[in-house]
Amino acid sequence: MTTLARSAPDSGPLGWLARAESWLDDRGKGAWITAMVLGFILFWPIGLALLFYMIWSNRMFCKTDRKCRGGRRHRHAARAGRPTGNTAFDTYREETLRRLEEEQESFEAFLQRLREAKDKAEFDQFMAERARAAAADTDEGGNADATRA
Repeated sequence: MTTLARSAPDSGPLGWLARAESWLDDRGKGAWITAMVLGFILFWPIGLALLFYMIWSNRMFCKTDRKCRGGRRHRHAARAGRPTGNTAFDTYREETLRRLEEEQESFEAFLQRLREAKDKAEFDQFMAERARAAAADTDEGGNADATRA
């Protein structure tokens, strides 16, 4: 019974730290920063320790929360590609993943066409405004020459 308790990741004297880290990871970078600020307010060495930990573990400099919280996801993703032994399920999973990848590619192609159409429309609008401005300058210049003559 005691060996089961020792093998559990959340048991033991440091189990609460693992649970706290997991809880903060689930809430993102904002939760880590809030915990660090509260640590500085309550007792500055706690805040300093959290700051060093955030820098050491790259939680401070992540561009997106997905990267910051990705530790557990990467472990699950590594397991997701392995066969389960159930050939029907493995075939279904592979077919579904292939279909989802195709849908993603077609959606990304659609978004690219949408961006290109928006860029073309904005460029056409810019060129039309520029042509109108040039025509207005020509009209003003032509009217000014006519009044002088």
